[in-house]
Amino acid sequence: MKATTLRTFQTVHTWTGLIAGFALFIAFYAGALTVFHADIAAWQNPPWRSEGDADVPLAMLIERLVTEHPQTKDDFGIVLPSDASHAAYAYWQEDNQARFATYSNMASPSDDEGDTGSLADFIYALHDSLGLPVVGMYLMGIVSLLYGLALLSGVVIHLPRLLGDLFALRVGHNLKRLWQDAHNAIGVVSLPFHIIFAVTGALLCLFALLLSTLNGLAFNGKLYEAYAQAINTAPSRTSSHVTATMLPPGELIERARQAAKGGNVSSFEPDYLHYMHYGDRHAVIEVRGLSQHTLGTYGTVALSAVDGNVLAMHVGSTHTINGISNSAMYALHFGSFGGRTVQWLYFALGLAGAFLFYSGNLMWIESRRKRRHLDQPRRTRAMARATIGVCIGTCLGISGAFAATWIAAHLGVDAAWPQRVACYGLFLGACIYACIRPIPRAAVELLLITAALTIGVALADLLCNTDMLVRDPSSQRYSVLGVDLTALCLGLVFTAFARATARRARRGDPHSVWALATTP
Repeated sequence: MKATTLRTFQTVHTWTGLIAGFALFIAFYAGALTVFHADIAAWQNPPWRSEGDADVPLAMLIERLVTEHPQTKDDFGIVLPSDASHAAYAYWQEDNQARFATYSNMASPSDDEGDTGSLADFIYALHDSLGLPVVGMYLMGIVSLLYGLALLSGVVIHLPRLLGDLFALRVGHNLKRLWQDAHNAIGVVSLPFHIIFAVTGALLCLFALLLSTLNGLAFNGKLYEAYAQAINTAPSRTSSHVTATMLPPGELIERARQAAKGGNVSSFEPDYLHYMHYGDRHAVIEVRGLSQHTLGTYGTVALSAVDGNVLAMHVGSTHTINGISNSAMYALHFGSFGGRTVQWLYFALGLAGAFLFYSGNLMWIESRRKRRHLDQPRRTRAMARATIGVCIGTCLGISGAFAATWIAAHLGVDAAWPQRVACYGLFLGACIYACIRPIPRAAVELLLITAALTIGVALADLLCNTDMLVRDPSSQRYSVLGVDLTALCLGLVFTAFARATARRARRGDPHSVWALATTP
């Protein structure tokens, strides 16, 4: 390859990585935690601390919904709880806007699913859209495209020395070379997974925009209808306008479980019910659930809500090509297809991905600093401050959301607003702190604060729940314990990073933005 061509790819790789890097750090760090979505939900509401409406039967929730909002009968959904300590809630569309409500707040439904105060959903929103409604989703789609471009250019740059980059990790006084070796090694090892994340991330975030564009350009306005028919499990049925008695939702769920076994899956755990024409003789229910030992992890069983007869099934081997493609895209992106082993693998890959973008910024800073001058360029100092504020601030903000959720649970108040205030407030505070403090001191101090908060919340939760963790017979206790132990490990990692940063500030190259000698 010509030197000029190589330099072009290096420039593309550098700038696409820098432009998208901060958003990708947030997405990867939050995404690593999102892998354990159900475990975080159990940590927030363990079996021995049930949330409000957790004991309300599904039939009562549905009857109150159709009584207070009769217009929902034609189409509504019920989001099932992950365990007995959580509450189911209803979902429907009203005036072209989504509505969410548990049993007790049916009279005043929310237009934001996140208002339920779920910490797991809040972290997912950070991963999915940086916590920004609507615009954040499209922003992350564009970031995913830049991410893919950075991957492509990185492969072109390192392809001639692929094996060398994989095993090279030269520890010594040349810190830039060490960061580059670590960056290259992680990038090469996890490249297949990063390709999956980039492609599926772009499709998931930009799917609505892509569908709208193709609908007008190539399908003469008929794509939406065709797409709905392609992904729906239940056949299209019109209302008969004849009243009929519905089977209890529990019985319909059990029938769906039994039917799903015909799809060659090892399990089928329903998480969502979709009713159409409720109370009518032609009423249909779609039971969506998660299966294992299949790439199309999400499947659906459609039944008559009157007699429970199976109308159609898209589970495991009975998936259509459209269904398996759609389900596999989610499974590959979130690692839901292989149990705990794949979850831990995706967790490690998420943290490694966050490190990839963090180390890319450090390499850029090292490449542009003056080697024999105490006074470093303004752009180098600005990038260092931004890296500290955004990256460490993200970790601090998410730990703050855990702390706010824990405090809210013990005070008996809804956690939605405390989560937001703690997370965004600490994030902005970290960014401001990184701008006003000397760079090395800001890095060390923010890392120590993050470590202290992360470890503190985990220890407080362990101490408060020690008795129940020993006595509770449910498997959910292991989820609670796992979240706390993982937090302790992350806190120790932050502590180690703080010590390494402090050591470098004292003993490292004095001609660096990270050295105390260059700062007042």
